Amino acid sequence: MSEPIKRRVIEFFDEHPREAFKSRQVARRLGIRDEETFQVLRGILHAMVDAKTLSHTRGKGYFHRSPAQGVEGTLTIFKQGHGIVSVDSDPRNEIYIGPKSLSTGMNGDTVEVALFAAHKKHEKNHNERREGEIIAVTKRANLDIVGTLEQSKNFFFVIPDDKKVPRDIYIPQEKINGAHPGDKVVVQFESWESDLLNPEGKIVEIIGRAGEVSAEIRSVIKAFHLPTSFPSGVEEFVRKIPEAIPEEEIARRTDLRSLVCFTIDPADAKDFDDAISIEQLNSETFRLGVHIADVSAYVKENTPLDAEAYKRGTSVYLANQVVPMLPEKLSNNLCSLNPRVDRLAYTCFMDISVKGKVTAYSIVKSVINSKRRFTYEEVEKILDSGEGDFAGELVQLWTLASALRQKRMKSGSVDFDTREAKFRYDNSGKPVEVIVKERLKSHQLVEECMLMANQTVAKHIGLPKNESSVPPFIYRIHDAPDMERLRELALFVQKFGHTLNVSSSVSSKALQKLLNDVKGTPEENVITEVALRSMAKAIYSEKNIGHYGLGFDYYTHFTSPIRRYPDLIVHRLLEEYAHGMTQAQRKHHASRLPEMCRWSSDRERVAMEAERTSIKVMQSEYMKQHIGDEFDGIISGITHFGIFIEINDLLVEGMLHVRNIDDDYYIHNEKQYSLVGQHRGRTFRLGDSIKVKVTRVDVENREIDFAYVPEPASKLKTPKHAVRASQKAAKKKQKHA
Repeated sequence: MSEPIKRRVIEFFDEHPREAFKSRQVARRLGIRDEETFQVLRGILHAMVDAKTLSHTRGKGYFHRSPAQGVEGTLTIFKQGHGIVSVDSDPRNEIYIGPKSLSTGMNGDTVEVALFAAHKKHEKNHNERREGEIIAVTKRANLDIVGTLEQSKNFFFVIPDDKKVPRDIYIPQEKINGAHPGDKVVVQFESWESDLLNPEGKIVEIIGRAGEVSAEIRSVIKAFHLPTSFPSGVEEFVRKIPEAIPEEEIARRTDLRSLVCFTIDPADAKDFDDAISIEQLNSETFRLGVHIADVSAYVKENTPLDAEAYKRGTSVYLANQVVPMLPEKLSNNLCSLNPRVDRLAYTCFMDISVKGKVTAYSIVKSVINSKRRFTYEEVEKILDSGEGDFAGELVQLWTLASALRQKRMKSGSVDFDTREAKFRYDNSGKPVEVIVKERLKSHQLVEECMLMANQTVAKHIGLPKNESSVPPFIYRIHDAPDMERLRELALFVQKFGHTLNVSSSVSSKALQKLLNDVKGTPEENVITEVALRSMAKAIYSEKNIGHYGLGFDYYTHFTSPIRRYPDLIVHRLLEEYAHGMTQAQRKHHASRLPEMCRWSSDRERVAMEAERTSIKVMQSEYMKQHIGDEFDGIISGITHFGIFIEINDLLVEGMLHVRNIDDDYYIHNEKQYSLVGQHRGRTFRLGDSIKVKVTRVDVENREIDFAYVPEPASKLKTPKHAVRASQKAAKKKQKHA
């Protein structure tokens, strides 16, 4: 009986090569109604999957396995539960994988995907988004997984820290290797044969007790696969690097050791990438010198040191420690522009008018001797008082930086004045104070100097000198925001009484006007955060499309080679172009740069995620000491299950669950970004001020829960943004009357 049914199944799937069916659907299509024949059909379908004639996934069912349908790529899983398969470095070749279509794929795996029929993503631009389903895992990423060991009645399992790991990991008792329930551990993934079962693994390292701050920070390092030491071959290579600068090297360079230059950095900085100098040439022109540590003089290509630096890609600044790109001998000593010692540098001199226009420039290899190591706070005091070491030079720098900033903002640069949290620790390493970093004039001074140097270097290479092609180079690019996101932003700010004009495009000037309008308002932080989310991510690329956020047509990263590998690439390319690059060298760089840019962007993303996670650990640990305390905050997010609240002056975000607001029954109004009480009419809106009490802190999961502290009825006021919106609406109505 099975052979005739099998022939009918083959014919059926041949007639529907791009469709998927559950077993019951196949039975109905074939007219099979009795249970006995259905079980025969199921056996045939299973056998055809084993023979790889058909494919099967839990979400869609059975479908024709055609070589033309199979596409191989790398899977990236997102916290929201879906995935993207990258076929190559071109974003247009990405394939969307829904949560139910991931099968046994894990983050980083090489997978085979069956494509669904294409559909339009946006009718306005007719871009197609390809979607598919994972039908096979061809190569496991083999990355270790960090999580907490737990025990049920009969077995052990690890709950992963990373929400991108879709399942708990089953651990056989003989593979727990001395770990106990409640331990933070590293699990080596071993197998996952079916999405009906959980993946299996073995414990290879015990980090510490879950919830302890030291163990949680170590777990961040492990989870993001950050190296904790340099390979012995690299250490040996670095030991052989001489401390003294050879005289013949100094002779090859421009000697700037008598020039007054200095560094300005955070008080706790140990590596100094950049020094600055200024000379007033005449009443209309300054000569700005930006002197950057010449890391390329020590980190040569095709060496163990260079291979390790490229692998790391960037230094990672966690909440309480740094994972450096380069060994300490280089990052804190030989390459660092420490005061009163000779150092090799790459110098960009720029003659700049008082209106901020570069009239001439030169880029040279140099040797410098920094005359002073300033902190930002020291410079701020000098700028305020006009007195102190090198006060004249610092005031001139601030005058120039102000002109550069004014010109930049007029040209369309967007200034996201975001705040950062730092911590003060006790002797045991626990955070005892949250310090919100204030943006000082001294920060802006250094920022403008570095932006100008990066822009000048990018133009030096990128501006076409003749009709021939532009030389291979690495740019820092930032694409314009997606119009759909900008429309959502425009609707969002409208709720607060603000306007963002959205037509066929939005200029960076219009976006900056919005940010200026909200400055100083209660909703400033929320709107700034939502605007940031609407922006594209800045990345590295060999193809220059400009930098939307800065309003620059040409931009690169030249100023931080101690902590960023792309800057080191830029230094090497500058040197090669200065000596004349052959066609063979150009071809070599053109072939390598796309992958180097992709890797550098990826390492930057990993570093940012690790840094944010470590900050959340410290914020949670700090708030653990304040359970029961009340705080003023601002509503930073609204969902159907609760309210996200950011505590004022701490930048700590937590959740007020709807179930814990017991004075009414609340409905989520998604379009109005609010929760509305059905009986008493109390409304919680995005951007509103609110008082809360800390009720629960889970350091392990970085979770903070709040309880609502209601205001007395006599103190309840209409939110300021609602008042402004009402006033604007009244004026508009009066105008049209």
